[in-house]
Amino acid sequence: MKKIFFLLLLSFCIINVHAQNPIYYLLIGTYTDGGTPDGIHIYRFNPNKGEVTFVSKTSGVENPSWLCVSKDGKFVYSVNENSGDKPGEASAFAFDKKKGALTFLNKQPTDGLAPASIAVDESGKNVIVANYSGGNITVFKTSADGSLQPHVQVLAHDGYGVNVQRQEMPHPHEVVFSPDQKYVFAPDLGNDRLYQYNFNGSDATNVLTTGDSAYYTVDDGFGPRHIVFSPDGKHAYLITELSGDIIVYNYNNGKLTPIQTIAATTAGDKNDRGSAEIVITPNGKFLYASNRGEANNVALFKVQTDGTLLANGQQPVNANPRGMMVDPTGRFLLVASQNNNTIQIFVINKNYGLLENGSTLISDVQKPVCLQMTPVN
Repeated sequence: MKKIFFLLLLSFCIINVHAQNPIYYLLIGTYTDGGTPDGIHIYRFNPNKGEVTFVSKTSGVENPSWLCVSKDGKFVYSVNENSGDKPGEASAFAFDKKKGALTFLNKQPTDGLAPASIAVDESGKNVIVANYSGGNITVFKTSADGSLQPHVQVLAHDGYGVNVQRQEMPHPHEVVFSPDQKYVFAPDLGNDRLYQYNFNGSDATNVLTTGDSAYYTVDDGFGPRHIVFSPDGKHAYLITELSGDIIVYNYNNGKLTPIQTIAATTAGDKNDRGSAEIVITPNGKFLYASNRGEANNVALFKVQTDGTLLANGQQPVNANPRGMMVDPTGRFLLVASQNNNTIQIFVINKNYGLLENGSTLISDVQKPVCLQMTPVN
């Protein structure tokens, strides 16, 4: 009888061990223009307990406001969103997973001012940057050691929008790979367009090319900012910063078809509502959008079976919620509040998508903007 009990207990322990979620590194991109030299902060995130522990920080990295991590977790790339007339740059780092520490490799000019977004393809061989104030997209190849080679492409956008304060020229705000890695999408706040590029990752120079339609247009003055795809790859969700709306698209055979426009916020200036980030849970059931300005909240949505959204309330958060992310387990929403120097963590109600227990777990990071995770092992 004792032997049976021991075997049952052992089986229970094994099941529990396997049921535990993996531990992740949380990488935080920031603005350093306030004086601190500590640009990228790294924490250990335990989704089994909802806990974070400080690991390291990287000094001497100027305004790494957006980050991306290679699929294997060995390399990290950041923009250097320099202001004024100082040229924009992109930086490469090797990531030591045992120590949770970054080692600077090199940086390259982007040939565009104020780079705002950076993305790396699944192969790790191509890194793409959106230059907000430069009005262009820059493409880099990587070397075997993860460092960035000089850019192989710079693609200029053209046009402007109706908002003379914010849309005086093109302002590409993000670059995102499609789920099938066949395309790169670039929302442009300045000319009310969503650009679509063919992605030719193995080509030495013509990595991005345009197809039959170079871009999709949105309503005047909307100001496209960020886009996210559903986990099944059948839908895309575009948040517009100026109008505070979300445009829902069907995505099929490389084509986007709009099916819904729904408000993310109605608070504040109707010509500049300050909507920022848009994220979706790994199971595709819930979507969240951050709103700055007068709203300072996260808008909650339920995703319907046809991909459209149903409004599900708003969650107040700390001031100026810039970046957000849903952790890989889908249990938590992390919100980076740029003006409050804080990162809040909310538990996602698995049945209703509501946000619960909004604790401020990190309060010593200046101007946090971007949140990324990669497994520890």
